[in-house]
Amino acid sequence: MTTFTMPADEAEARAVQDTLRTRVVLDEPGPRPGTGRVTGVDVAYDDERDVVVAAAVVLDAATLEVVAESTARGRVTFPYVPGLLAFREIPTVLAALEALPVDPGLVVCDGYGRAHPRRFGLASHLGVLTGLAVIGVAKNPFTFRHEPPGPRRGDSTPLMDGDEVVGRALRTQDDTKPVFVSVGHRTGLDNACAHTLLLARDFRQPETTRRADALCRAALREAVA
Repeated sequence: MTTFTMPADEAEARAVQDTLRTRVVLDEPGPRPGTGRVTGVDVAYDDERDVVVAAAVVLDAATLEVVAESTARGRVTFPYVPGLLAFREIPTVLAALEALPVDPGLVVCDGYGRAHPRRFGLASHLGVLTGLAVIGVAKNPFTFRHEPPGPRRGDSTPLMDGDEVVGRALRTQDDTKPVFVSVGHRTGLDNACAHTLLLARDFRQPETTRRADALCRAALREAVA
């Protein structure tokens, strides 16, 4: 794992993104969907107390049963800046991943990878730092455009920045809003979408995200009680 150092300001943070972006691996297909383990990571904040809690929940990819879980608590040490959100979250997410008693397998972030103005969202940043295969599954398309996908589960359309495909709008349930899938590190877009569909059996969001979201919110309530 690459050591994380908090940048001093926005300019230094963007320089870090520019440097680490060159290390993103885009020519690996990634783990086969439905096999091994998949891990959801998510964070919850208490801005008044400057507290952030991260959760990591490991699922069996075939059954979606929980294999292991962990949480970590930290302080918010970087301001909110669009495009630099990873610097607020990564230190605590890394601590939660390191606390897991098992290998996480594929990691699923509630956020972006290549679908980021600098092509280096949380999923890519986390992948480069850990060496893990990581994908991003977000609830909105950030600043990018897309045509509405068809109404059925599995329908998709490209997520575009100009003429560049940066991800995919993917319908995970019939007649629901799509999610927005992008490559983070060491996996391909087709593979990322296949994982997302298998993880979103009953709900719009992947089960990894749902579990990690519930765990970090519960841990935050306990931390600030």
